[in-house]
Amino acid sequence: MALDDEITKAIGAHGMWKNRLRAAIDSGKADANPADVARDNACPFGQWLYGTTIPAAARNGANYSAVRKLHADFHRCASTILECVSAGDKPRANTLMAGEYAKVSTDLTSAMMKWKAAGA
Repeated sequence: MALDDEITKAIGAHGMWKNRLRAAIDSGKADANPADVARDNACPFGQWLYGTTIPAAARNGANYSAVRKLHADFHRCASTILECVSAGDKPRANTLMAGEYAKVSTDLTSAMMKWKAAGA
């Protein structure tokens, strides 16, 4: 699949995490294992990002590096929120959602859009 398509899919998939995390916080029940969520190479976008189909020129670029770092940050933050949910720490989960998660999610989406606009 082309870079544009992968990024478009990833923006949508990662955007859905906001609702998923909010539902987990509100219900007090995590629907995913935090350790699994922390792995940034396990989701479809992560598998593509770490895979072999991205051309070397794109892989060596600043856009790829930025997206890869922010994608890892996103997964770590989502995992931490789920850990808070599992521990019953709703206040901290809410604080993370409003602060760190909101920032890394916005930064990741912006970086993916920049990479997409650059065409690799």
